[in-house]
Amino acid sequence: MTNGTTVASFTGAQPAQENILDGALAGLGATPKTLPSKYFYDERGSKLFELICELPEYYVTRVETALLGEFAGQAAALMGDGASIIEFGTGSSEKIGILLGALERPAAFVAVDISPTALRAAAETMARDFPNLAVHGVCADFTQPVALPEMPGAGRRVVFFPGSSLGNFNPEQSVDFLANAARLIGPGGGMLIGIDVKKDEAILNAAYDDAQGVTAAFNLNLLRHLNRECGANFDLDAFSHRAFYNAGAGRVEMHLVSLHAQTVTLGGQSIAFAEGETIHTENSYKYSIPEFQDLARRAGCEPVRAWTDAEGLFSLHYLSVASDPAP
Repeated sequence: MTNGTTVASFTGAQPAQENILDGALAGLGATPKTLPSKYFYDERGSKLFELICELPEYYVTRVETALLGEFAGQAAALMGDGASIIEFGTGSSEKIGILLGALERPAAFVAVDISPTALRAAAETMARDFPNLAVHGVCADFTQPVALPEMPGAGRRVVFFPGSSLGNFNPEQSVDFLANAARLIGPGGGMLIGIDVKKDEAILNAAYDDAQGVTAAFNLNLLRHLNRECGANFDLDAFSHRAFYNAGAGRVEMHLVSLHAQTVTLGGQSIAFAEGETIHTENSYKYSIPEFQDLARRAGCEPVRAWTDAEGLFSLHYLSVASDPAP
């Protein structure tokens, strides 16, 4: 503490990057072809995603922020005095700021992110905005076991995971993620999770295929990333963006479609594409409130409260960790 202002502290180191080339070759050698969605987020991809969040069709950020503004007080009451908040993925400072501002004497804020730049920016912003709060940044891959710093007080530990990011995992992966988070915070801990809900297909399709083409540029940038990092020779004009809601699987799928038969070189290997063949780049699962609550119970969490907007576009869920989290 310096002159009444908290100084954010940091632990961990940026995890070693996996070999992007190996991951890309494995995905493009599969049937059907795939690429990991985490390859979206180079510098340009991250900026494009920020633009996506501002699009009129992309309701997720706008509606979730409004829900937090309306119901953060109710969520804070469930968390209780002296809570310590652990945010997985340093997203919008606005969202975590709304929650921290609603809490009664929060003890600590721990930001966990794989990017040291994003992590430092988020932690320092919170340290400035909440000068009496212990703020800590942990540089780590939150899909793997995370070592938390010592946190002051005896208040409840609460995981905050906004943005419907859980939807990028398939249901089994989501159960594993929630179970790991439950073990991290322990019995009696809580979670505040943002979940996109099933809705009219036209709304979903527009959200992932906007009129301005920003999401298309975001998807195609994945190929630009491989060209730069792996010396590939993808012609971005030879692929198009396709996004659609797969009702049977309960998810929006994003693909890149080969516009004609072609061969691409990657890592010294030739990869053939037939006309119309796709690369599956991302899934975004949508859940009704009962579906997500069932998923949470499988992970050893007890649904306590769910909030949604008047149009039923998005949901926030508060979960309590059972006395014996799922193994």
